[in-house]
Amino acid sequence: MDYRKIITIEPGKRSGKPCIRGMRITVGDVLGYMAGGMSVKELMTDFNELTEEDIRACLAFGADLAQGSRSYPMPA
Repeated sequence: MDYRKIITIEPGKRSGKPCIRGMRITVGDVLGYMAGGMSVKELMTDFNELTEEDIRACLAFGADLAQGSRSYPMPA
């Protein structure tokens, strides 16, 4: 998945952490909630602006970081 159009990094937003589509919801927020047991459906209910594609983009971004395929911060 090419998440570069979904995951954004802005220096003045959330201290430059990777966010979803310029919103204030970070990749770390989504991954943390999922690690805590939230389902995709629960996330989308609690954060109605999130889409399933947004959540998949977070997972892909995290997987790339873990595999060393991408460094943080993500290049533009």
